[in-house]
Amino acid sequence: MTDEPVILRPVREDDLPMLERFLTDPEATGPFQWYGWSDPGRFRRRWDENGLLGDDGGQLMVATDTDRLGFVAWRKVVTGPASYCWNMGIQLAPHACGRGVGTRAQRLLVHYLFAHTPVVRIEADTEAENIAEQRALEKAGFTREGVLRSIVFRDGQWRDGVSYSVLRDDVSLA
Repeated sequence: MTDEPVILRPVREDDLPMLERFLTDPEATGPFQWYGWSDPGRFRRRWDENGLLGDDGGQLMVATDTDRLGFVAWRKVVTGPASYCWNMGIQLAPHACGRGVGTRAQRLLVHYLFAHTPVVRIEADTEAENIAEQRALEKAGFTREGVLRSIVFRDGQWRDGVSYSVLRDDVSLA
């Protein structure tokens, strides 16, 4: 665990090179997040448009006072004609993994989304082989809901995923 408090903050322009690296450097993403080369300008365009904070989702930097550790993101999932939930995810730099940062950042994002939006449900998912992320989600208060067979194609093969959720009533916002 890091001794410095983990915080979430809006993305600044000087953060964009780190975000772009997640799209252009397989070593930066870790074993479960590399899906091939992606448009490195996508973060810049979205940042220019809305600072990576919109009505349908957003991104915040995961940081300490002295270090950028990665980002959390969320997107709207429409669940019915008048309802939606959030699906959230996290991407950490390799030096931030295995230190409890992911659990803390995901807890912070859950509290942020429940405090500032009317949703009652937040979802997260990960690959079935990503045991560290499953532990982090469970420590952050998420409940495992099930396995999604052959849900994502990565590194030449289809992979199973695990679905998680946390409900507003599961979390104390005090």
